Formats: sequence, structure tokens, C-alpha cells
Amino acid sequence: MSTYRLPDHEQRILDEIERALSRDRRLARRLSATHRRRGPDPARVAAYAPRPVTVIALLAVAVALLAAGVATGEPGVVWAFAAVWPAALFATLRLWCHRARIR
Repeated sequence: MSTYRLPDHEQRILDEIERALSRDRRLARRLSATHRRRGPDPARVAAYAPRPVTVIALLAVAVALLAAGVATGEPGVVWAFAAVWPAALFATLRLWCHRARIR
């Protein structure tokens, strides 16, 4: 690959082409769509800070499902608890981390 500088008139043409391409919103949308990740973005997951009301609601639902699962032994209730409990723990942990970072 060559490392020489372009002549001024070629540099102006190239700058003009880049300006025209940067104004093309449809092209920018298509280019950004090709770079989308599948699955959760790790940066967004790490920055998640739930509201205290959300954590309280998740913990209340988890405790209610635990009590119902112990009392009835229904597989659906036990599986619902198994689905809600990790989310409640994750939200609680993120809330604690967020609160500790603020202080």
C-alpha cells in the first residue's frame, strides 16, 4: 500500500464524495443495519440500573411463586419461580452496584 499524499485536486474530489456519502441517510441506515449484533449488548447489560420499585416487585413475585410452589408442588409454578428468581437476583445485584457507585 502506498503512503504518498494525494494531489490537492484529488483530495478535494475525495472530500466532496465523502461529504455526499455522509449526507445519505438511507446509506447510513443500511450500513448500520449490517453491523447489528445478535443478542444483548454487553455494554447495555452492564449499565442496567433498575428502579427500586422494579426490584421490589420482582422479589415479591419470586417469593409468592416460591410459597405457591412449596404449597402446591405444581411443576408450572416451580418453573415460573425458576424463571423469575434469576431475574430478581440480577436486578437486585445491579441496584446494589448502582447505589454503591453513586455513594
